[in-house]
Amino acid sequence: MSGAQTMSKSKTRAPDQTLEETNYLRHLAESQSHITVKLSNNEEYTGRIEFFDSSFIRLTRADAPNLFIYKHDIKYLYEVDN
Repeated sequence: MSGAQTMSKSKTRAPDQTLEETNYLRHLAESQSHITVKLSNNEEYTGRIEFFDSSFIRLTRADAPNLFIYKHDIKYLYEVDN
């Protein structure tokens, strides 16, 4: 066997889920951290996560209506300074 075939058999596949997403969202919700959510269409919204489940997050905003954002529409999110 060649070296490439040997290496491919010894590598293990990464798990589909690590459950760290749930832990991180729980942390953000409990600490009431301000976050910015960037959607796949490049729109951005800032607020706090009030609730989340396997499909969406509820983003609470001070000066605008609250939003339910589907997770499959989120490109990424990050914490922002207050």
